[in-house]
Parts: sequence; structure tokens; C-alpha cells
Amino acid sequence: MNENDRALCIATAGLLRASKAIAVWGLALSLIAGLVLALTGRSLPSASWAAFAIIGLAGLPERYLALRMHHEAQLFDGLAHGDIDSLPLLEAALEKLGLRRATDPPRLFAERVLAARQLMQRHSLAVVVQTLAFALGLALQDR
Repeated sequence: MNENDRALCIATAGLLRASKAIAVWGLALSLIAGLVLALTGRSLPSASWAAFAIIGLAGLPERYLALRMHHEAQLFDGLAHGDIDSLPLLEAALEKLGLRRATDPPRLFAERVLAARQLMQRHSLAVVVQTLAFALGLALQDR
């Protein structure tokens, strides 16, 4: 791996780790929504109840995406620091873990970086949905 690729690995891992703050916010929203529904669900207007339920439901893919982002950050760290020697070795390890199909064509380095960025964007979108539903749930709570 050349120095440019190593630098890109470090930058990508850093970007994915920086998204942890967004992941914490998503988890907090899910927990708050669960508590609101558990403690006051029967007394909430149906629109507010639905908004808090959406937060909880959006929390499921949000948690999955947060886990994937953490895993990807670890992989990019491993590539950057030489713990994983090459992309073919990474692909082979992912295949043995069942995280990649043997029939899939090997991913180029640039494709892997782009996919990590897209993963972060999808995760952020899930948290935006949760945040909007939370604001809506609060706004409709007294109606």
C-alpha cells in the first residue's frame, strides 16, 4: 500500500469515527422514544405516539449502520497501520467471516472508500429521520 492510500485509509477511518457523535445522538433518541412510549404511551395523542414509534423503528437500521461504520473504521485502521497487509487479504478475511460472498468481484480501494462514505451518509439520514420524528412528536404531544 502506498503512502497516498495509507493517508486515505487514515482519513476515512477518522471520518467514520467522527460519526460516532451522530450515532450516540441516534441511540439517545431511540432510548428516549422507548421511555416516552413505555411511560406515557397510553396518554399520548395518536400522531405523537406514531412519531415516537417511528423514532424507535428508525433506530433499528440506525444501530445496524452504526455497527457497520465502527467495523469499517477498524478495517481502515488495520489497512493504514499495516495490521492488514493488502485488500485481497481483507477480502479473504471478510469472505471467511461470511461478510462477503465469494462470487462478488473484488472491490477496488476507491470503491471501498466510496462505500464507507455512503454508509456514513445512510447512517446520518437515519438519524435525521429520527430527529425530525422526535421534533414532530414533541410538537404534537399537547394536541
